[in-house]
Amino acid sequence: MTQASLTLSYTVERWPIAGSFGISRGVKTEAVVVVAELADGNRRGRGECVPYLRYGETVESVTAQIEGLRPQIEAGLDRRTLQTAMPPGAARNALDCAFWDLEAKRSGRPAHEIAGIAAPAALTTAFTISLAVPDDMAKAAAKAASRALLKIKLGSDGDSDRIAAVRNAAPKATLIVDANEGWTDGNLGSNLAACAQAGVALIEQPLPAGKDEALARIGRTIPICADESMHDRASLPALAGKYDAVNIKLDKTGGLTEALATAAEAERQKFTIMVGCMVATSLAMAPAVLLAQRARFVDLDGPLLLSKDRPGGLRYEDSLVYPPAAALWG
Repeated sequence: MTQASLTLSYTVERWPIAGSFGISRGVKTEAVVVVAELADGNRRGRGECVPYLRYGETVESVTAQIEGLRPQIEAGLDRRTLQTAMPPGAARNALDCAFWDLEAKRSGRPAHEIAGIAAPAALTTAFTISLAVPDDMAKAAAKAASRALLKIKLGSDGDSDRIAAVRNAAPKATLIVDANEGWTDGNLGSNLAACAQAGVALIEQPLPAGKDEALARIGRTIPICADESMHDRASLPALAGKYDAVNIKLDKTGGLTEALATAAEAERQKFTIMVGCMVATSLAMAPAVLLAQRARFVDLDGPLLLSKDRPGGLRYEDSLVYPPAAALWG
């Protein structure tokens, strides 16, 4: 079988969110994903991505990128040449993960074996508490208080009150806070102090990407993690001295291939690894489970935030997420 025998298709899917999902940039009630499929007549591989407006992506731009690569895919482009044929981002993620899935199904070898890594195990994943008024966040945290790891969305006036309210509602959980670029030089110190008082374990992207110079000047006892400032290996040099950790997401790196390489380089540069996700179905989480095996912090709760997941999705049990079945991906 040759790559020239492949056919490409893609679909746009809308998955309702359970309630709503709020961060500093706004609130949404559905996850819109693009699923790419590569097939050779006998086997098919799938990959799912989330177009993200923060990075200049729309459903239309992502599907246009995928469609634009159709001639090269039909001419024999493979996963390795894909890395230079498209820039990092959601479109390449969908195609890259579809290539991994197809390779696994064609060869009869699981994706982790193809990647040269050990068989994946179940991992503790964070569960996200959306940005809201402190009382509402406390109620949500109380419902999730038995979970081992909670991720608290912040980035608005009154964050110190939100942090305290969540900690009171979930006294035993490990807390990550994520400001999504919503803090300023003016409130950075007070918010860091509130996080320290609450025993927060990690703070994600407190300041806007490109306007985060203050992070190099502050003293801190809690590690700071780059998210919007972090995309792929090319991002790493600019993070030194400002960040202690990096949040690697497949939609930013442009797939599992670059994500694995980025994690290895980040480790070499002594960054702590976090693996995160967009709000999406288990098909988007499945390849990230392989990457997350090397992470200190794991945030792969996307399907838990949906009203329902796709059939055959990942198994979630208490705070654990389990590796995907081959029928789903890889």
